[in-house]
Amino acid sequence: MILDSASAALNRLLTPPFRVVFFKTLGLTLLALIALWIGLRELFEWLALPWLTGFAPELPGWASWLGPIAAIAAGIVLALGLALLIAPISALIAGVFLDEIAEVVERADYPRDEPGRPVPALRSLVLSLKFLGVVISGNILALFLLLIPGINIAAFFLVNGYLLGREFFEFAAMRHMPEDEARALRSRNAGTIFIAGLLIAAFLAVPLVNLLTPLFAAAMMVHIFKGVAARDIARPLRR
Repeated sequence: MILDSASAALNRLLTPPFRVVFFKTLGLTLLALIALWIGLRELFEWLALPWLTGFAPELPGWASWLGPIAAIAAGIVLALGLALLIAPISALIAGVFLDEIAEVVERADYPRDEPGRPVPALRSLVLSLKFLGVVISGNILALFLLLIPGINIAAFFLVNGYLLGREFFEFAAMRHMPEDEARALRSRNAGTIFIAGLLIAAFLAVPLVNLLTPLFAAAMMVHIFKGVAARDIARPLRR
């Protein structure tokens, strides 16, 4: 079920509805990064220039290069920092469109099933922020464990696999049931959802491809939800 769900989600990534969502996400991400770049650059100039100006009379002639060098160094640091923020920011923005993705999958692959209800806007925002937090915290944890060979890789996959599987499954489930029932269903199928989360973590680990992680995860978890829900219903019938 897991591999079939992942394959079905991958096949959807290049379809027109998914491409539309991806380009909207990418465009808004670029706008957010440009705004952040301008804001941080202005903040640096506002903080650094008074300091440099105040000390300029006491510094030797060669120190006149400090300003340009500091500006270049700050630009490099900002560029590297923004590069690391591409995936988290795109994940945050993509969270706004998760219902759109889930609706496409449900309509195309489960036309006979009752369509899900969009997650309320506030709850959708909370899920987006939680996903952002998952991405950042998971990678920070892996970064702290870089000095221990092998463990950092395992930590990245275990932490992100659990958290991403949990969040995206509950999102898919809450389109069809109350939040407490969605959590109970997740608990009863924790192993399946964790393994599916590991696939999402693997997707997240690939540079540039990870920009598609929210789309892939949302689509795959719709299929996982349909599978485990059907299996959960069938269990009492087999007893």
